[in-house]
Amino acid sequence: MTRTLVFGGARSGKSAYAEKLAAQSGKRVVYIATAQAGDAEMQTRIALHRQQRPADWITVEQTVELAGAIRQHAAPDTLILVDCLTVWLSNLLFSGQRDYPEVGTIIPPDSFAQQRAQLLEVLQEVQNAQGEVILVSNEVGMGIVPQGAISRWFVDEAGRLNQAVAAACDRVFWIAAGLPLALKS
Repeated sequence: MTRTLVFGGARSGKSAYAEKLAAQSGKRVVYIATAQAGDAEMQTRIALHRQQRPADWITVEQTVELAGAIRQHAAPDTLILVDCLTVWLSNLLFSGQRDYPEVGTIIPPDSFAQQRAQLLEVLQEVQNAQGEVILVSNEVGMGIVPQGAISRWFVDEAGRLNQAVAAACDRVFWIAAGLPLALKS
């Protein structure tokens, strides 16, 4: 199984590039969407993404248990497209429905480490299987250091997650201004 990470900044064209790779694969596409429609803006974004996807793609909405969804849908004739890891990371962080301090130590929910480990494990499991996985993620650590503790924690964890996923992937593409740069192939 080919494992690909496509990452870049907000509105860089990473989802469009990942979708292009998926469409060109010639395989059945299972699109695992991690976003939750928590407010009107997200509802609009999700609706737009749904309209833009080909009608024959299967959409699976999975906000937390990502590894299980990948395991369930992995098959030799299938390409799994996960969009996106940083939204998933945010879902994990707030899955415990707790408030976080602006200053001090951030302690994520117990499920955080477990779900993260399971994702990295499933990427190793599918390495020898047929099929493909494309994971989309944001690069959030290239700007200023955020002020609040929870924002700094998120930037740090997103960076660590991107590093771990990139290490597990066969291909990694950085997207800027809609243009891909192969970092690993």
